[in-house]
Amino acid sequence: MARPKITIIGAGNVGATTAHWCAAAELGDIVLVDIPQAGDMPKGKALDLMEASPVMGFDATITGTSDYADAADSDVIVVTAGLPRKPGMSRDDLLGTNAKIMTAVSEQIRVTSPNAIVIVVSNPLDAMVQRCQQVTGFPPNRVLGQAGVLDTARYRTFLAMELGVSVEDISALLMGGHGDTMVPLPSCTSVGGIPITQLIDSRRLDEIV
Repeated sequence: MARPKITIIGAGNVGATTAHWCAAAELGDIVLVDIPQAGDMPKGKALDLMEASPVMGFDATITGTSDYADAADSDVIVVTAGLPRKPGMSRDDLLGTNAKIMTAVSEQIRVTSPNAIVIVVSNPLDAMVQRCQQVTGFPPNRVLGQAGVLDTARYRTFLAMELGVSVEDISALLMGGHGDTMVPLPSCTSVGGIPITQLIDSRRLDEIV
């Protein structure tokens, strides 16, 4: 039985880290794609990850490329491509530039991997998910955004650091789009079953949020 094919578009820090974790967990064989202007960078990062496999004990093929043909017929595609935020920038400041990048990427996905599930990580996340779904024409249940999981993980981490407990003890929920307007819900947050409002006062909780 063939292993799943996982393509990560964007070989920067987020993309390379995603490739590492997917390979180490043996989720499938990995294709790491970046633009031709990146030169041999995706190939170099792919080789670094392959060379880690004997040490870490995982078996996965990792290919670095700038040719979308190498990503054809992917089962899962993770899109990390786009400009990152610089100090003082909001996610919305990236909208114009990253929308163009997402359009180009989505056109390639539509042609080369028409049956893939797409997970979008690029910012501004909610707008990029919508653009990807519109351009690919994929059903909404095959174009996903990663935001809620990330923001909830950050929230749980900050609470664990504040209380000196394990993140595994914290249950939490956040609502809204990925950005400054996302709202944590203290009423749905607990530590070992104890409501967070009994452990941290509202002023300090606001500071953490």
